[in-house]
Amino acid sequence: MGSVIIIGGGPAGLMAAEAAIAAGVTVDVYDSMPSVGRKFLLAGKGGLNLTHSEPMESFLSRYGASRALIEPAIRSFPPSALQVWAHELGVGTFVGTSGRIFPVDLKAAPLLRLWLRRLRLNGVRFHVRHRWCGWDEQGRLRLLTAEGISLAQADATVLALGGGSWPQLGSDAGWVKLLSERQVPIIPLQPANCGFNIRWSEHFRAKFAGHPVKTVALVVTGRDGTTIRRMGEFVITVNGVEGGIVYMVSASVRDTIAVDGRATVWLDLAPDQTVKQLEHDLSRPRGKRTVATHLKRCAGITGVKAGLLREVAPNDVFADPARLAAAIKSLPLILAAPRPIEEAISTAGGLSFEALDDNLMVRSLPGVFCAGEMLDWEAPTGGYLLTACLATGRLAGGKAAQWSKTPAMG
Repeated sequence: MGSVIIIGGGPAGLMAAEAAIAAGVTVDVYDSMPSVGRKFLLAGKGGLNLTHSEPMESFLSRYGASRALIEPAIRSFPPSALQVWAHELGVGTFVGTSGRIFPVDLKAAPLLRLWLRRLRLNGVRFHVRHRWCGWDEQGRLRLLTAEGISLAQADATVLALGGGSWPQLGSDAGWVKLLSERQVPIIPLQPANCGFNIRWSEHFRAKFAGHPVKTVALVVTGRDGTTIRRMGEFVITVNGVEGGIVYMVSASVRDTIAVDGRATVWLDLAPDQTVKQLEHDLSRPRGKRTVATHLKRCAGITGVKAGLLREVAPNDVFADPARLAAAIKSLPLILAAPRPIEEAISTAGGLSFEALDDNLMVRSLPGVFCAGEMLDWEAPTGGYLLTACLATGRLAGGKAAQWSKTPAMG
């Protein structure tokens, strides 16, 4: 019949279990946490962005340098198939104004409950509080439980252990050491979709930490000369900036900091206005109005946006309409370092695709397949992360089941 063990109960692991059980093998899922899908539930706090509705070519471009590696899995389970899958679970979806696709109720918990119920009804067995600790001398899986080490064995194994972000939810990258000891090549993990440190003044930090900066554009020029401009919003933090458009450019910024020690991005505080319009409006006589009132009336700059101008622009800029208009349209922010990997939404790096065959099996560990964020790819938020986790999980689970049923292999 064949048997498959899945290590990791996140989206990739659950989808691997679904694909494997559909292929007619026995499936056991092991997870170190008291319940599965914890990071999936966290993602749902923002509305559970399942995937994106943009054309496939644009969608695939979001995976950057790792596109060719991740493309086969996504083409085998594209966003349209993901929507059908959700509908079959009984979860309706809709396309938001940004093109992102969400469950109708914008919640992760109902979808996860329906999914787990279907998996259990189909025969998937779950084992929580079982932490994978590698293999013993006979090739059996070692699993740490409250009672000590337990051993498990199957014809094929799928590792879906996540990256290194949000370790308190289970993805603590403990697998890196275990696979490295087996000489499996690992690309060092780095934060992705992350915030960055900025050396704010104490006054600015105390007044504006936690404030969203809305309807702005962020412009970044990468080391290859490519300019990225993203419209949206982000949040001021005690340590710097995070969220929204900061995540969209984080890969380019992170890579620049790695080489140069810091990165400069440019903030357009008034993306709907031109420099000439701003200069013209700011040139109006100020009279007895304060600079703050003048900025508000003539440029619509108030609150945290005005605070950013005061924080970054030299004092003499405020007396020169041309320079002030230029600062509003292109305010430099110096990003000193990415926030720690534990705070990131996701991670870059991981198990090198060179270590895998086309079926996501580790070449040096026959019968061991890998999926999800533990693989060396990255993508921005917007549904791309979850889509790739589900797609690679589905591919790995199906191929593991196939392997387990092949007498010469399993």
